[in-house]
Amino acid sequence: MAAPAAARTGHFIAGAYSDQSTDRIDVVNPATEDVIASIPAGTEADVDTAVRAAAAAFPAWSATDDAARVAMVRAIGSGLRERADELAATMTAEMGTPITFAGKVQVLNPVGIVEGVADALEAGALGTVEIGNSLVVREPIGVVGAITPWNFPLQQAVAKIAPALAAGCTVVLKPSEIAPLTAGILAEVIEAAGVPAGVFNVVHGTGPVVGEALAAHPLVDMISFTGSTRAGRRVSQVAAETVKRVALELGGKSASVVLDDADLVRAVKITVGNSFMNNGQACSSLTRLLVPADRHDEALEAAVAAAAKYVSADPADPSTRIGPASSAAQRDRVVGYIRKGVEEGATLAHGGPDPVEGLDKGYYVRPTVFGNVRPDMTIAQEEIFGPVLSVIPYTDEDDAVRIANGTVYGLAGAVFSADSDRAMAVAKRLRAGQVDINGGMFNTSAPFGGFKQSGNGREYGRFGLEEFTELKSVQR
Repeated sequence: MAAPAAARTGHFIAGAYSDQSTDRIDVVNPATEDVIASIPAGTEADVDTAVRAAAAAFPAWSATDDAARVAMVRAIGSGLRERADELAATMTAEMGTPITFAGKVQVLNPVGIVEGVADALEAGALGTVEIGNSLVVREPIGVVGAITPWNFPLQQAVAKIAPALAAGCTVVLKPSEIAPLTAGILAEVIEAAGVPAGVFNVVHGTGPVVGEALAAHPLVDMISFTGSTRAGRRVSQVAAETVKRVALELGGKSASVVLDDADLVRAVKITVGNSFMNNGQACSSLTRLLVPADRHDEALEAAVAAAAKYVSADPADPSTRIGPASSAAQRDRVVGYIRKGVEEGATLAHGGPDPVEGLDKGYYVRPTVFGNVRPDMTIAQEEIFGPVLSVIPYTDEDDAVRIANGTVYGLAGAVFSADSDRAMAVAKRLRAGQVDINGGMFNTSAPFGGFKQSGNGREYGRFGLEEFTELKSVQR
């Protein structure tokens, strides 16, 4: 495995790197608990400098033609491919994602996102439309503040930056302080692609300081945020003072609905894999497995068998399928939910709250499966963000849909059935932004986003590109 890249750890503002701050934030490897780097704790003044640089760069960048922006966006994708090993190793070191998953998903998905955005722009996604005597044009919204999480530090940044730049916007990125090192490599890639100074900027720091300053800044025209629903509410409140656009990709409690005619073992295996991907730290994870009541025990047995193949281990080992939680706080949060599940009467079939045996260091959590989970239990309602699967029995198809839709979230879902038409009919009834049928593959050009308290707005491809534009009608 390649060593983590020695990426720049400072702010990147107006084409220059700055790392002079005496107030620092340590970056901790969650598998070893070692401090591997530190970043500057950004201030409101840093945000103001970056935003003003982005605002100054906007007129010239927004005036470039589509072909030039497509070329630069594609160059970013090429740069990510060239530094794929460094990026994967860095994400493994800073947030514990297994190295094989990092290479196959955490790097390649962002490359796919870049290509999808470039293809959409090249195909005329932002073209002018004629309606009667009006020309309806799409113009870049302006300066975009992008606030991204630690669980997919490259993918979620690229999902905002690529379409914003392609649309003609300028960007100030605030990466998570838990996993900020990937942003240093990304800045170098964007700089090497020839993006002009000030068009893309990075300010490190905490959400309450840097995130809020970015959301509140009067020269920021749009905030694109990915994170918890709680934090998303706060971003919306702060941004409302200047009536800027806010796009939110928030939490999830996604249901995998296994219908009575489905291949049960296959459906359970796919669901467990999805639930435990990225150490169980994915907003779209299928964390609720809904099965016919008369097949609950069979499904639970299959889930335990599938979960047993996920053994917590060093994420730097290519054979590891599940690594640690991203931090001590996240580990404690997940363990607290596991204890809550036991307290509320769910059947603990696999895993549990005890420490992982044989691992003296690292923020590891035992992959856990609960059976006989009621829909109103805490573990069936709240986002845990760890490797915890709840198996929930249902009585009939209507009951399954009711349970699936019975949370405040609506990000993703899945349906399994031997009848594709039946599966599609159930998928249409689920209140979620994306639904996979019989293990359908993730598509980095299709719109991604949520219903209800999972957020608003969409990312990826044509629809993600449109989010960063304003519509103007010109009457003739």
